[in-house]
Parts: sequence; structure tokens; C-alpha cells
Amino acid sequence: MAESKDRIILHCDANNFYASVEAVLNPALKGKAIAVCGNPEKRHGIVLAKSMLAKQAGIRTGDAVWQAQQKCPGLILVPPTFSEYVRYSEILHDIYISFSPDVESFGLDECWIDLTGCKKLWGSGEQAAYEIKEKVKTETGLTISVGVSFNKVFAKLGSDLKKPDAVTVISRENYKYVVWPLPAEEMIYVGHSTAEKLARLNIHTIGDLAMASPELMERKFGKVGLKLRESARGEDTEPVKCYTERHIPKSIGNGTTTPADVTNLDDAASVIFALCEMIGFRLRQANMVAEGVSVNMRSVHLDSFSRQCRLPIPTDSAYIIATAALELLKANYDFACEPPLRTITVSSFGLKPAGSYVQTSLFDEDPGKNARLEGHVDILRKKYGFGVLRRGINIDTIFTCDDREAEDEFLPFNKNMKNLNQE
Repeated sequence: MAESKDRIILHCDANNFYASVEAVLNPALKGKAIAVCGNPEKRHGIVLAKSMLAKQAGIRTGDAVWQAQQKCPGLILVPPTFSEYVRYSEILHDIYISFSPDVESFGLDECWIDLTGCKKLWGSGEQAAYEIKEKVKTETGLTISVGVSFNKVFAKLGSDLKKPDAVTVISRENYKYVVWPLPAEEMIYVGHSTAEKLARLNIHTIGDLAMASPELMERKFGKVGLKLRESARGEDTEPVKCYTERHIPKSIGNGTTTPADVTNLDDAASVIFALCEMIGFRLRQANMVAEGVSVNMRSVHLDSFSRQCRLPIPTDSAYIIATAALELLKANYDFACEPPLRTITVSSFGLKPAGSYVQTSLFDEDPGKNARLEGHVDILRKKYGFGVLRRGINIDTIFTCDDREAEDEFLPFNKNMKNLNQE
């Protein structure tokens, strides 16, 4: 990697991504106040994204639909089309890697690009940023904001400073004037809670953070505090990960807010098995197995609790993971005296490469039987779609999605199936 002083890092952020994609798909929405929202009847009724006009009306991501409509009476509500968001995200990614192989995604709509060493090809970072921005607009109809800097933190900050359809350069010569007066919370990895803790230390701006005592930051925040201080001082040296590098997850999970209150164990089981169907698939796609499982529940009163356990053997079997998750719920939640649940999340952890040696009992059932069976199901679903096979527990229940919703709910499955079909 080149010395940090020679680095040219871009951060590209698609403006109002979900809403902008919807306007490209339906030009009649262009230039109007729109909000991409979940279905209120299924308790997903919050604003997922909004257009620039809706934002100017005061609508914020996470607003309830009724709140958004009060702020903007003429607001147009649009259901999400997740498959299209993924498709456009992939188009953007392809554009970015045509400029450099060193592209690191940060969600569907954001990427860092390392152009270090590419100056002869694309000119300065600012020149490249304008060229990328125009190429995105021409090929997709979307606009992006681009931050140009000498590290990832300041490049990300630059893309946030000026929107939409803009380029902001934060250099070694100007960063103290551009960055340091900004509130500390504007910097990536400084959330609301951290900002409050910093304020109690009289650290309000990024400049204050840069000038803070390293001893104080380490004492109050540990190594994270030192990292935040370094980032504020422009000393971030984290590399942009090459797009060909395989991401190794630390955990794989899935969660949902149910369309109705979960009032008994049978309904909870149908939700858990549906969630674990995806977890098992994603584990097999990553060629990983899990050593443990956790469940997180949120009641109708918005109280939450989590429990976790180790699995008898590492596995990628949805059945084994779901069975363990259900046992955790049975042992720790009594529907007879506890309030109904509205959100259930299951996660697998302790991931390791599949095929690792494990000690098993001579007297236990073949531990790979379920995983092999589910692998064959993956093949059938690849060919005929997700709905070709379902567990009996997930049939004829309001707690699992219908065919149309399955395409959205199980989007990672469909996306990976598409990739397999291209191999």
C-alpha cells in the first residue's frame, strides 16, 4: 500500500437511493415528494427512504407513515422493490470497479474507491470523481455525491457534506478548516450515544476530538477512543478492501417484525423456522458452519431479551439451528404469562469453514444428514424458485410471507441463486 500521504480515496454515495431508483423505474415520480415505505398493515409502516423534496418537508428515515403524511400531505407512498435496489447497486459497483479494482461496499448505496496509483489513468481524484459521477448519471439516471480525500474517514465525510450530485474535496491543506468545525457526530463511527459521552468531556467538534488527550480518550473509550482521535486528526490508514477479497462473516442472522402478534409457541416456531431457512442457506453459500445460535425477542411493549447457546456440533443445517433456537425460546419465555412478541431475530455465531474436523459420537445420528438434504433443496430452489419446497410448519400461516413477498423477504436467496445460474 502506498504511503498515506499519497493516497487518493473516493467515497461515492447514491443520493436518496431507494427513492431515486423508484423514480427511474417510474418517471412520473421524478421531482415529486415520495417516500418508500413498508406495509403499515404488516407493521412495517415506516419510511425506508425519501426523495429530496420529501426530505425538505421534514420527513426522516424511520418516521411512521402517518407522521410522514402529516409533515407532507401530498406525499406519494411507494412500496419497496428490493430486487431493483440490488440490481442498481450491482450496476453502480460495476462502474466503480471499471476505475479501480480496490472498491469496498458500505451498504447497497455507498462505496469507497482507492485510486492511489491511478493518476495517469484518471487524473486527480477530483477529476476522477466528476467522471464517475457523470458516468453514473448517464448509465443509470441516478445521481451520486462523491467525497475525495486522503483517507476513508474524510472521504466519507466529504460525500455527506454536499448533496445531491456533488463533489467535495477534503485535502491535507484544507481539512482543518473544512472538517474540524463540524460536530463530532458528523464523523463516521461517532453515533448519538458516543457524541453524548464526548460532550460530557467538553468535546463537541471534530477539532475538539482531534485535540483531545490520548490518555483521556483511551481511559474513557479504550482503543476505540484512540482510533476516533486518530481519525479526527486525519491519521486514518485503513485500506480500501479489494472487491475480489472474500468477506468472512462473524455471524449470520435474520429477523422480522411479524404481521400479527405472536401469542403462542406454535406461531413462534413457524417464524423461527422461516428465519433459519435463510440462515442455513447463507451459511452454505459462505461455506461456513456455526458453533452457536442466539435468539432476540421484542414484545409488544418493546421490551427485548436475548439468549444464546452452543450447538452440539458445528452445522449449516436450518433444521438444527431452528430447533436449538426454539428450545431457547421455550426455556426462557412463557407465553401464558408474558406479553405477545412482535419481533423475532435468530443469529448464528462462532462461524468456521465447513469441513473442519469435529468430534462426534458413534451413537448419534449422522450429523451431516440434514445439511446434505438442505443442500439438495438449494439446488431445486435454484432451478425452480424458492417456493418449490417449503417446510410444513411454514404452510398456511400468516406468519410466513406469500409468494410475492417471499421474493423480497428472501432476497439474498434469490440474488445468490442468480449468481449460481451464471456460473
